[in-house]
Amino acid sequence: MSTDTNDLVVPSLQAHTAKGLGTGNPADAFVVEPARARTKKTPRRTRTNFEMLAWLFMRLSGVVLVVLVLGHLLINLMLDGGVSRVSFAFVAGRWASPFWQVWDLLMLWLAMLHGSNGMRTVINDYAEKDTTRLWLKGLLGVATVFTVVLGTLVIFTFDPNI
Repeated sequence: MSTDTNDLVVPSLQAHTAKGLGTGNPADAFVVEPARARTKKTPRRTRTNFEMLAWLFMRLSGVVLVVLVLGHLLINLMLDGGVSRVSFAFVAGRWASPFWQVWDLLMLWLAMLHGSNGMRTVINDYAEKDTTRLWLKGLLGVATVFTVVLGTLVIFTFDPNI
């Protein structure tokens, strides 16, 4: 008994309606669709693959953020008196050093870009209409830029003599 591989391939409509092959077996609804054929409109190759770069950024920024955030929590909450010593003067003393300015700046930028990239993925997954997706990603972009610019200005223009 030979089974042709084309017999196991389910057209797109059947696979997504969970009707499967019509055998009554629910597992048949998860049959892999065939690869789509190239058309004249399908580009052979793109210069960059944005989604792959975004995926890679999430992994790398996550690792760096773990180090930055754990260091931040260790220094601010556990060492030398813990939370009780965190005050305006403590922040002023920290941000007097370029090292801590860069540390906090990296933490801000990576956290905002990491979170925005995650929210972009959620928007792509759950926003059904293209216009809704466009508006939500536009608002996300504006909020991200606003927060990064404002946070950067605060870090570099902080004046302890206010």
